[in-house]
Amino acid sequence: MESEIRYAGFWLRTLATVIDSIWLYGIIYTILWFLVGPDIFNLEAHYTLTRFTFEWIIPLIVVMAFWITKSASPGKMLFQMRIVDAKSFQPVSPSRLLVRYLAYFISMLPLFFGCLWVAWDKKKQGWHDKIARTVIVRGKQA
Repeated sequence: MESEIRYAGFWLRTLATVIDSIWLYGIIYTILWFLVGPDIFNLEAHYTLTRFTFEWIIPLIVVMAFWITKSASPGKMLFQMRIVDAKSFQPVSPSRLLVRYLAYFISMLPLFFGCLWVAWDKKKQGWHDKIARTVIVRGKQA
């Protein structure tokens, strides 16, 4: 079965991430603008619970909701990509998806090296994928 699998590559995954970041943070910062005002972009302004909730908690909830229900974010869905188990190619449990989400921070620590790993890995896995034992596949077979 693995010979039929089409792994999603670095540039397509990067484009999907950019698309997801634009729509998600566009909505979040628009709402924060109305709640907090223009100080939301002032680096010297106090960091509030509202800002923390909108910048950290709501993205976690939204991304997890998409990953659990669709096995993909909107950016990934646009390019027919899905997050699946690296061995069975079946949907991933919510607990492992949460591990994957949190492992993104590990992938980003050394200058995004764990994310760049996708570019040369045989299965196109970043460190977050390896930690959560997931892969991103393309097409209808996903």
